[in-house]
Amino acid sequence: MRIPHIHQQLADIGAKPVHIGRMTRAWLQGQPLDAGIRHQKSEDFLPLSVRNGLPAVSTVVEGLARLSSEHPAADGSARLLVALADGQMVESVLLPRGGLCVSSQIGCAVGCVFCMTGKSGLLRQLGSAEIVAQVALARRFRPVKKVVFMGMGEPAHNLDNVLEAINLLGSEGGIAHKNLVFSSVGDPRIFEQLPQQKIKPALALSLHSTDATLREALLPRAPKIDPAELVELGEAYARLVDYPIQYQWTLLEGINDSQAEMDGIIRLLRGKFAIMNVIPYNSLDDDAYKRPSTDRIHQIMRYLHENGVLTKVRNSAGQDIDGGCGQLRARAERARKGPRKIASA
Repeated sequence: MRIPHIHQQLADIGAKPVHIGRMTRAWLQGQPLDAGIRHQKSEDFLPLSVRNGLPAVSTVVEGLARLSSEHPAADGSARLLVALADGQMVESVLLPRGGLCVSSQIGCAVGCVFCMTGKSGLLRQLGSAEIVAQVALARRFRPVKKVVFMGMGEPAHNLDNVLEAINLLGSEGGIAHKNLVFSSVGDPRIFEQLPQQKIKPALALSLHSTDATLREALLPRAPKIDPAELVELGEAYARLVDYPIQYQWTLLEGINDSQAEMDGIIRLLRGKFAIMNVIPYNSLDDDAYKRPSTDRIHQIMRYLHENGVLTKVRNSAGQDIDGGCGQLRARAERARKGPRKIASA
């Protein structure tokens, strides 16, 4: 469901634009649609027809995103398994210091080899109302001052709904524009459309390798774009919005942690308006991939810093609860389907 559908349902019960705006702001703050304000009760503001019709609309809105389970972690984050109206589930992550990571799709079509979400493929898009409903749900637990589109899905593959959500969160939702972070593998459409938006979000680009062949192997269904070209497109957007690009690098032992890759990062990013986010892989027992040693991670950080690349280590939130993107949903799906039966001979 999209945001205009919610607004139309409110209009159908007699709500005027001023009423719709106030009810939308209440919803985005995690409050009931008929929440009053300090100086005015809702019954003194909302027409009788709206008050009579509101329970039905509220039922629809509340059903967009319901908490299925919460998984707190030692780092202060909490992963939320969120049930949608059709029974499908997505993940949101409450981050320390007022951040929230939201999903834009159920599954993902990019198929990154190190991502649990990518293994399921794309099941469906989320509507813009389902995206912002994750923010409304999270705000029942904590204040949310920053929203990052880094959960399940590739936001560029659901561009209209994501931009609709960003525009609402950056206006009625009270989120500063640079605290709305659009994460992408580098779909060319984002470099065409984001500069045209009234609300221009910050941009995070998944790089993962400076070698085009290796990057294609790691991100098999990402757009075939050379890493150097991707950085140039990112640099142009960074200069336009006057805010650095975040480049994401999932660090995989023996794959993209080599000296050649580090020199490639320096070649591409030194002097650029950019931040390199090194994300050590969140290893699982049965994985084909591993995170490098702590010593190697520190070596990489020092080397990049000493050579002019601003670098930060971004450990995946909730590592102590196996919190990599898509893992909660995958476990819930396995539990729902139950153990696989072995056919008798």
